[in-house]
Amino acid sequence: MVRLDTLSSESYEVVYHEYVHSVMHLNTRWLPVWLDEGLADFHANTRFEKSRIFVGGPSWRLRVVRSRPLIPLSVLFDVTPGSPYYHDEDKADIFYAESWLLTHYLFFGPGMENGRKLLRFITLLEDTDQKKAFQKVFGDPAEIQKGLDLYLRSFTLAGGYLNTPITTDEKQFTVRRMSVAETEAELGSYHLWSRDPDLARPLIERALQNDPKLGLAHEDLAFLDFDEGRDDDAVREFSQAVTLDPKLYLSLFSLTMMSPASRLATPADQAAFESAMKKVLDQNPQFAPAFVQLARVYARRGDLQRAFGLSRRAEQLEPARAGYHIMSGQLLERMGHVADAAAFARYVATRWQGNDHDEAVELWNSIPPGQRPTGEAPASSSINGTKIVEGVVRSAHCATGNSDDDQGFTVVIEQGGRQLAFQATGIYQLGYSDTLWWGQDHFVPCRHVEGVRAVGFYRPSSDPKFTGHLLRLDFRDTLPAAAAPEKPARNKSAN
Repeated sequence: MVRLDTLSSESYEVVYHEYVHSVMHLNTRWLPVWLDEGLADFHANTRFEKSRIFVGGPSWRLRVVRSRPLIPLSVLFDVTPGSPYYHDEDKADIFYAESWLLTHYLFFGPGMENGRKLLRFITLLEDTDQKKAFQKVFGDPAEIQKGLDLYLRSFTLAGGYLNTPITTDEKQFTVRRMSVAETEAELGSYHLWSRDPDLARPLIERALQNDPKLGLAHEDLAFLDFDEGRDDDAVREFSQAVTLDPKLYLSLFSLTMMSPASRLATPADQAAFESAMKKVLDQNPQFAPAFVQLARVYARRGDLQRAFGLSRRAEQLEPARAGYHIMSGQLLERMGHVADAAAFARYVATRWQGNDHDEAVELWNSIPPGQRPTGEAPASSSINGTKIVEGVVRSAHCATGNSDDDQGFTVVIEQGGRQLAFQATGIYQLGYSDTLWWGQDHFVPCRHVEGVRAVGFYRPSSDPKFTGHLLRLDFRDTLPAAAAPEKPARNKSAN
């Protein structure tokens, strides 16, 4: 919720931009980067007036595109999160500006049907290559490039109006006054989830001083402890939070994931874990990570059909998470539906980059060549001049800066019975599987990664203490293998 009576409408551009990203990522599997950013910027300039809502308002980015040559659409379409156009400041300016302009043109340009064509294009992206979908809906990209140039040179740009919703009677709202401790805990939560622990901790600690029985404050403190590697303290705080407020589903989820039962080693573990995850979903039926973890339980039991259904439910709830699609593909492969599994792998590999792409290629390569669909096979990522290490993380350490010898990020990976040490300094890439429960909001490469499979790209190191210097490191999740059936106990015959 934002107030519209205190600041100018331009003050909310970033808020609206990021909000649109959140909504789109919850409702679409994948969008090309230019359209993802273009839609966010298009709606960032929405203006709320007394009797109407102005959509497609002018953007300051217009100055950028009018002062510099446009990027060819063939280049714009190929920009990925790893491209210089997305990261280098000089190139990023024109990329964002042209993405906004093209999206605006596809909404309001001549013959664009006020955005209906763009909606058909987004729908086609579900199962069609981006460039083929674009050609089918909009026609020859070269002609669209010409139309875009003319649109840019026009004196004015079009826009649209929506009627404001019917006025809501504020007397219909149920309200209550929050306590000081609740207010401090909520503010602490904001800073916690904004990844600013230095601002979060004082607020959370004051909340607990003012109300030691406030469950949310205990949950906040638990996440701070977890992020800083104090797992025993985190478990204690999560437990306290759930005891004080059983509706805190994140605390119950995290407490369960940190328990021995999460290893699913025995039927008793699996039963306890399943029961806890169902309690999480009782509190929040839309919490996709709980469906992912339940799918793992059933995969462990060998109930692949049920596991697949749960994995698909997670996909529906968070379609932009490539790892959920990969998990469904892995389950299909185990079920013997290898052609369908390969289709899932190709879908992700042709749309996502980085670790998501390589996980999909890994699934593709696990399928016998004769059983894969025809067409070009997706290839794994590569970095020029690097070697690849794959194994299990035995230890990881982040520099504290307390000494000259304590620099960068170091990790020991066990490969083929050997323990190899690697170092990363400066700029390097990190990735993780979407199904790693701590990944989405609490990913810290130097904690909670022991025992996790890793794939690293490195160059040999001149330092004898290290095998190599890492340029990229991905942490991979592994779908649990089905447990072997228990052998019946022998009956000893009486003498």
